[in-house]
Amino acid sequence: MSIDGVVIKKLSQIADERGKIMHMMRVDDPLFIGFGEIYFSQVYPGVIKGWHLHSEMTLNYAVVSGMIKLVLYDDRPESSTRGLLQEIFMGDSDYKLVQVPPGVWNGFKGCGVAPSLVANLASHPHSADEISRMDPFDNHIPYDWSLIHR
Repeated sequence: MSIDGVVIKKLSQIADERGKIMHMMRVDDPLFIGFGEIYFSQVYPGVIKGWHLHSEMTLNYAVVSGMIKLVLYDDRPESSTRGLLQEIFMGDSDYKLVQVPPGVWNGFKGCGVAPSLVANLASHPHSADEISRMDPFDNHIPYDWSLIHR
C-alpha cells in the first residue's frame, strides 16, 4: 500500500556505447509542481539520513548512482493513510522518481558496498523554518533500520 500523495514513477535511461542519459523531470511533466532547488546528497553504505519532514516542500527523489532504501512514514492527522510506513528500494539499476508530499516523514539508508548519490528536485528552496528533524533511532516512528535477512 502506498502513502496518500506519494507517487512512484519509473524513469527512462537511454544507454549506448558512450554511456547513458538518465531522465529525471521536465517542466511539462504532470508531477512537476515548481522549482525551488535541486541538490545531491551522497550517502555511504549503511548510513542513515533521516528522519526529516518538510511542512511546505514537495520532494522528488531519484538515485543516480548506487542504491538506497527510502522509508516514508505518514503522521499527518488528516491523512487517510496515517500511521502507514512505506519502504522503497531505488537506485541506478531500478531507476525511478519518488515524489514525497509535505508532511510525510522520510529518511534513507545507503545500501550496497559503494556510496550512493541521491538527487532531489525540491519544489521550494531549502529553509530551516520549514524542516523538522528526528533521530533515526530515538523517536515515535515504529521502524527498525536494521538489515533484514529474508
